[in-house]
Amino acid sequence: MGMASMSSNGESLKLCVFDLRRGQNEGQELDKILFFYPPDVTFSTQLSVIGLSEGLITFTRLFSPEAACEVIEAERHSHIFHEAEPDIWMVMVVEKNKEIEAIWRVDALQKVLKEVHSLFVMFHGSVRSLLDKEPSGGLIRSHLYPFITDYLNDLSVGKKLQLPSFRETLKERGTVQMLTLARDAALEVQSLVGVLDSCAGTLRCHSVILFHDLLVSTTLSPDDTVDLFTFSVMRLTSNALSSGTSSWSYLRKGTSLSQTSSRSTSPQLLVSSDSLPSGNGNDAGRVIRPLQHNKWSKGKDGFLVTDIWGKDATPTIWLQQREERVHLLAYQHKCLTLVLLVPTEAIVNGELDISFVKHQVTENASAKILKVEEKLSKGWGGENAYHVSGYRYLLVDNDMEVSRASPSGKVATLAKETLLAVNKLRETVDTEKSRTKEEKDMEICIRAKNNAWAIARVTRGKELYMALEKASDTLLDATDSVQSFSNRYCNGTFSMD
Repeated sequence: MGMASMSSNGESLKLCVFDLRRGQNEGQELDKILFFYPPDVTFSTQLSVIGLSEGLITFTRLFSPEAACEVIEAERHSHIFHEAEPDIWMVMVVEKNKEIEAIWRVDALQKVLKEVHSLFVMFHGSVRSLLDKEPSGGLIRSHLYPFITDYLNDLSVGKKLQLPSFRETLKERGTVQMLTLARDAALEVQSLVGVLDSCAGTLRCHSVILFHDLLVSTTLSPDDTVDLFTFSVMRLTSNALSSGTSSWSYLRKGTSLSQTSSRSTSPQLLVSSDSLPSGNGNDAGRVIRPLQHNKWSKGKDGFLVTDIWGKDATPTIWLQQREERVHLLAYQHKCLTLVLLVPTEAIVNGELDISFVKHQVTENASAKILKVEEKLSKGWGGENAYHVSGYRYLLVDNDMEVSRASPSGKVATLAKETLLAVNKLRETVDTEKSRTKEEKDMEICIRAKNNAWAIARVTRGKELYMALEKASDTLLDATDSVQSFSNRYCNGTFSMD
């Protein structure tokens, strides 16, 4: 197992979202609670956790006004903080225990919080905007509770939540994984993207193309690409549809938490969710749950269909970079998934309809789709396409929000001591990065208990993490191996010359 198990009905994990601007008067403290997991704990327990978190935030701001606390390590618990929006805080409280599997990096847990917030905003808009629409808080709670619960479903196995542990240290959440294209395939993809861009007539469409669970092409900003890529791999790709669950390698299919959600006693939820406006661009008068499982299927025309947004309704998402709401159309041919984003403005103004856009795709792009899929399949090296013999590695480009790593099956062959050393290595890099906010070059080497080497090199926004298990290697041998890898696969980016 690559995750640390947390009992979902005990004291092991708590996750909350609260607003520091609310509930400041005596008797109104419950107003600040927007979400709490587990949902069936008493209000006094919820207020205790949030009150402590608020106190820690206030205290640390005395010393660091621009950057409040990110983590507080207590004797029995780790408190992980993320200010998702101004004064909107997400806090995860994780119980420490002596199980070796329950060893994690704070940064990895923070990225869970960042990811769920980014996905929420993509579908529903910002938390603050929903609070402004309906100041009592009923609207935002009716969206947050089912959304985060559905997200946690992907992390659940039976009655346990599986948080990223040291076994996932050679992965990077919040990035996309790219497919390397041969020149002729790249030209075919470029031609296809040009056709997709013009499917809405004079208004430009955006598109994201995936092959299996790898990104082929995008016309979006890096941030929007990460969000849509994450959702696509969770619910839209051929792997996701065939498995009936997220195809992320570090997620496990588990028992649904929806029953837990239905027992939620969220404070100040004054009206039923069915009577609330959706807050996501639709007027269906109901809460949309875009992360529900088994709600997408492939239609006869190749387009993916769902009733999540209502019968015959087209899904919509919010592009944060462009500040634009768009319709989401997904088309699939074998292992090739195309996500087409059509500006809702065009549909609202009556300039065209969704059926016209679909017709344009099938009429003008079908032949190109077949050609692209054929070329990508011929050049596809399978799950181990990016395995490099003798190396277990993770490459991260923070500026482009892209990562590449050794296949999960190959990483699983590493000894526990090696993985723990790499996890410690990454913690050291995380600490250095948070201490010095400006970029600086780093090289850090750790010798594991089993004599394996864990090596990190950081330069100009790019990071390389390497595990080498040849026990006879000296430090010089290990650094030479990293140098060779950098020269051959990274254009010398991490070379120390």
